[in-house]
Amino acid sequence: MKIILTHEVSGLGAAGDVVDVKDGYARNYLIPRKFAIRWTKGGEKDVEQIRRARKIHEIQTIEQANQVKAQLEGVKVRLAVRAGDAGRLFGSVTPADIASAIKAAGGPEVDKRRIEVGTPIKSLGAHQTSVRLHPEVDAKVSIEVVAA
Repeated sequence: MKIILTHEVSGLGAAGDVVDVKDGYARNYLIPRKFAIRWTKGGEKDVEQIRRARKIHEIQTIEQANQVKAQLEGVKVRLAVRAGDAGRLFGSVTPADIASAIKAAGGPEVDKRRIEVGTPIKSLGAHQTSVRLHPEVDAKVSIEVVAA
């Protein structure tokens, strides 16, 4: 099935790309989560609009990405969450929580969709996450999860 991506999807493409994927992946995952729309002849106008919006919001050069990377890696991020006696969290830490904690710690504003959490964070302590700033630049952010 031919689709138009409306958001960046790891391993598939960026917003505005026209890609061909299996029918089930498109119908059951990408389209319901608003990561993509079905490709139509009239959808070509949407592609240009999505690409223009992407250029405005994304980091344009590798130099800019490296500057933001230096800012992110220099920030000490502490995230206070509810936890049980054994140090297990009630739920898990989401990319939206991480983005707001980075902003609160004095770091740059980061889009939650660019934050990649490898394994779900469900315990107290220090954890590492990755932020995709540019196709060639990833920033490693250290997060200290503490009990609230």
